[in-house]
Amino acid sequence: MNGARIACLERVQSLVVTKAHPTRIAIYGSGAVGGYFGARLAAAGHDVTFIARGTHLEAIRSHGLRVSSPSGDLLVHPATATDHPTTVGPVDIVLVGVKATAVQTAAVAIKPLLKPTTLVLPLQNGVEAATDLIAELGPLPVIGGLCRIASSITEPGHITHTGIEPTIVIGALDGPTDKRLHQLARIFEQAEISVEVTEDIHNALWEKFLLVAPWGGLGGLTRVAIDVICETPETRQLLEASMTEVVAVATAHGVTLSPDVLNRSISFLKNLPAGTTPSMQRDIMAGRPSELDAQMGTLLRLGRQLHVATPVNTFIYHCLLPRERLAHAMT
Repeated sequence: MNGARIACLERVQSLVVTKAHPTRIAIYGSGAVGGYFGARLAAAGHDVTFIARGTHLEAIRSHGLRVSSPSGDLLVHPATATDHPTTVGPVDIVLVGVKATAVQTAAVAIKPLLKPTTLVLPLQNGVEAATDLIAELGPLPVIGGLCRIASSITEPGHITHTGIEPTIVIGALDGPTDKRLHQLARIFEQAEISVEVTEDIHNALWEKFLLVAPWGGLGGLTRVAIDVICETPETRQLLEASMTEVVAVATAHGVTLSPDVLNRSISFLKNLPAGTTPSMQRDIMAGRPSELDAQMGTLLRLGRQLHVATPVNTFIYHCLLPRERLAHAMT
């Protein structure tokens, strides 16, 4: 998107950004997560193509992609958007922003976007997205990644960031950190996106998994926001028990989480703005297919593999499963 026009909504003015050699970036899945980070990258002058579908795609094509955020509002317009990856051509970076349940399908669809030096960065919740991508693409292009953000699609073409400093964490899946990761980190930094390069991406993935799977499951079951869960002693106790089971499964699979991870995770959730809910809970409450199987289902499966009991999470999962199956049957 050379010479993309970026209109800052807060100041109601237009800004033309040009770069002699912009990085070519494809956002496969331009929803609440991919769309947010893609918009920031486009605002920094990179050549970004948003791969989306339906009314969200049409709105981006017609009116651009709008982001409302405490970090600064913006409108990327015009925005390059398509639902056909085959029309894009090879890119330098692919950010995979689809739900965890769609990663295997995405792995096939993004093949036309790849060249020998392309980096593929998954930003899903859960701990198996990179594995799913590698199974189809091989290990060379795929790096480990996750993001931290609370955001949603407010309406087609409009993403609202409501909380948590938007952050991307990257790391090598196997072996030491190489220069590609630091180059990628600089691209995010130049776009004013907070980025962390970690020496243990597997630990980072499990720490986030510890946070989002119990929160999303219990939130979907109770249908209240995280402040209410934490302020209610009985549900807070359930949350802590669910997290303890995640630690046990991680440990059994060779991931050593820090001794204070439970306290830090609970403290983090307690300090979120009142009313905050995770994406899985929002999908469950709206009757849409969610990441229940990719998160809680995966946890139960990994526990069974090494005979780790997960009674609290099993109960939550079983309670949510009938509605989840109905949601899938209706799509």
